[in-house]
Amino acid sequence: QVQLVESGGGLVQAGGSLRLSCAASGRTFSSSAMGWFRQAPGKEREFVARISWSGGSLYYADSVKGRFTISRDNAKNTVYLQMNSLKPEDTAVYYCATSTTYSSTYYSPNLYDYWGQGTQVTVSS
Repeated sequence: QVQLVESGGGLVQAGGSLRLSCAASGRTFSSSAMGWFRQAPGKEREFVARISWSGGSLYYADSVKGRFTISRDNAKNTVYLQMNSLKPEDTAVYYCATSTTYSSTYYSPNLYDYWGQGTQVTVSS
């Protein structure tokens, strides 16, 4: 079993920054890819970013490229999402998730095995 706990969400003005953290328990963290997703009210969960187990491969949604950065520290069993130049449309609950499978559909939630409980990010205009 893997448990994921997100933190770092909050209320920020447009143009501001936040850093989300996702702490994982379980022995498979360092061998799993990690992803960040988000879900706004009334919308489907959408892919934000993914990082391979080594940190050598990074993937981003077009909507966050150049503004968000995903990283990981395997020694701390933690993955991060640095979010800069935040926009009101970034408002959502943000979730981290593990993935032991690689596919060209890496952006699909179906590829992910374990999920955290989510952390709210609210960007005011």
